[in-house]
Amino acid sequence: MEQVRAALEARQVAIYFAAIAVGALVGLTVPTASALEFAINPALAVMLFVTFLQVPLAELGAALRNTRFLGALLATNFVVMPAVTAVLVQFLPYDPMLRLAVLFVLLTPCIDYVVTFTHLGRGDARLLLAATPALLLLQIGLLPVYLRLVLGGDASGLVQPGPFIHAFVWLIAAPLVLAGAVQLWAQRAASGVRAATAFGLLPVPATALVLFLVLASVMPRIGEASAAALTAAPIYVAYAILAPVIGWLVARNLRLEPRAIRAVSFSAATRNSLVVLPLAFAIPGGVPTLPAVIVTQTIIELVSELLYVRWIPRLSTKLPQ
Repeated sequence: MEQVRAALEARQVAIYFAAIAVGALVGLTVPTASALEFAINPALAVMLFVTFLQVPLAELGAALRNTRFLGALLATNFVVMPAVTAVLVQFLPYDPMLRLAVLFVLLTPCIDYVVTFTHLGRGDARLLLAATPALLLLQIGLLPVYLRLVLGGDASGLVQPGPFIHAFVWLIAAPLVLAGAVQLWAQRAASGVRAATAFGLLPVPATALVLFLVLASVMPRIGEASAAALTAAPIYVAYAILAPVIGWLVARNLRLEPRAIRAVSFSAATRNSLVVLPLAFAIPGGVPTLPAVIVTQTIIELVSELLYVRWIPRLSTKLPQ
């Protein structure tokens, strides 16, 4: 099994690009592909379960006591990157719905598959996993504040906590508890070891499945509001380039160790698009513009993540010490 796992990990980038290409093709050519959206959250839960299983969960308590890491992570996501985002949206046309969609996604740090990509990119997934409750609670509280500051008016009333809490329970807490149970089982029985080893083959296939489902189910919505999506795309590309470097610089200046620096870099670059997508459908008059603009960020981010897993570990050789 170790040989199979090694082969999958060695070919993961090619597998992910293939999943993205096939998903996009299905989304554009199969009229009923959008119905696959119902499978995204279950697939995400499976992906996170097998990812969490690779992380020594017994060490999470020690990770929470790493105040330097938490400080770097929270400063990056809730001070530095919101300031960068506020500047970037000024380059958009003055269309409140367009700006709202971009702010929704760029102001909310990811709490789910960022753990997977951090693990794949040789970052400290354990530290990032331990910090997900703080990331979730702060974005629920601060998103209305940021929207009011940037957009003014009653923007804060547009954000409801329900989708965030639902995502945390089913995409973070439930897979985490299940992974902990399997790890405990593996410590006590040979059958648990065999199960954990078998599950260890799944991170790459599970991530590929998520990429396929996202692209297949959301591509039709891109077409419904293509002008708005194309207008937002350069902002997302700029964010994807700037964010990991900014996160890396903040973490390095706080003298974190390399794996923790990579975790902050991944977190800065990865946004909560799949969690905020339900918010888009709850905004009066928001469809199809909000979903299309948010999904555009998802596509750009997923492609970027495949580059990050190779590039972020090498940042230390690219930037001056």
